[in-house]
Amino acid sequence: MVAHPDMRFSVDPWDPSYGVNLDAAEGQSQQEVDAAVELPTDRWRPLDPDPDVAAPAATLFVDGVRRVDAQVWVDPSDPADSSGALPALCASYAAGVVCCCADGGAHLASGEIRRGFITTAPHAVDLLTNAGSYTATVVEAKPNRAPGQDLSLALQALLNKVEVEVAARARDELREDDDLLVVDGPLRGRERLPRAVGYVKTHHTAYLEPAQNALVAALESGQRTPMFRLTSRAGWSRYSWYLRLPCAPGAPWAGIVRLECSAQLDLAEAVALARRSQVTLARFASAGYKDSRAPQNLYPIAGLERQLRRRLGDAGVLYRALRAAAARPGGAAAGRRAQPAVRMGDRAAPLPFDLAVAGLAG
Repeated sequence: MVAHPDMRFSVDPWDPSYGVNLDAAEGQSQQEVDAAVELPTDRWRPLDPDPDVAAPAATLFVDGVRRVDAQVWVDPSDPADSSGALPALCASYAAGVVCCCADGGAHLASGEIRRGFITTAPHAVDLLTNAGSYTATVVEAKPNRAPGQDLSLALQALLNKVEVEVAARARDELREDDDLLVVDGPLRGRERLPRAVGYVKTHHTAYLEPAQNALVAALESGQRTPMFRLTSRAGWSRYSWYLRLPCAPGAPWAGIVRLECSAQLDLAEAVALARRSQVTLARFASAGYKDSRAPQNLYPIAGLERQLRRRLGDAGVLYRALRAAAARPGGAAAGRRAQPAVRMGDRAAPLPFDLAVAGLAG
């Protein structure tokens, strides 16, 4: 790909803190549900924690955060081109891993912060500002889909890759086979991580039939539903189950989380992960007087998210730096050529982890 040092761009005046001024709705795939994976549907019942299952020696919590620092419009490479400016996002994103183990307590095992310039402009190059550089990634625009959706999906893919990288690094340093990796959110893009479960706190879709949903509402603390399989039109497949965390009586779905693991696992391995999640996650459930999203917002994830957002940098400073770079003479803000595929940026300095903020301090 040829770099164009005279790339020109402008920053949209819309404040990104109010949301992206592009149609970036990701939509939701339709999934097929097989509820008879672990038990036939007519034998569905709440499943108690297995007393013979022990908690892992180490529990690793993976989370990532993303923030759009500015919406950008990239001018065509040819001044005679009348097609108009192409959309882009300048974003900061970070991922980290908190390890909870007997030897080290709760500590940050790995962390990474990056900045990306995501665009459909094929001549894009890195953006250099006085507050740091934004690594360019060119996204191929898909027909019949809003450009903002392509950019948002590409940004999420970049974040997913960082999460995979920091999780692998944390495990390399931990050197512990008896662990459980908890990914905040769906397992999307991270199915190949061993001993990993996706942890979903909010429920936007009803996957089960009414009778099975009624069973979810009837779960008691520590109980889970039988496992079911989700298969999407896009071709991915996962095992999933609902679990109720310890909480005060309230709404029917209070304290309910949905967990998932790769359907590439043997069913026995998936069931073992589900049973281990029952004896592990309750220990990290948050309390209502500390967190308004209790108990689903687990303490390690909440603390990690706060730390990562702090490390993203001041949004106002970065926005002004991008405006200043856009106002420079042609080429002054242009750096290296863009990468056609998602690439890794420079590693950030290690992140401190505040146990008091995480709510895990005694």
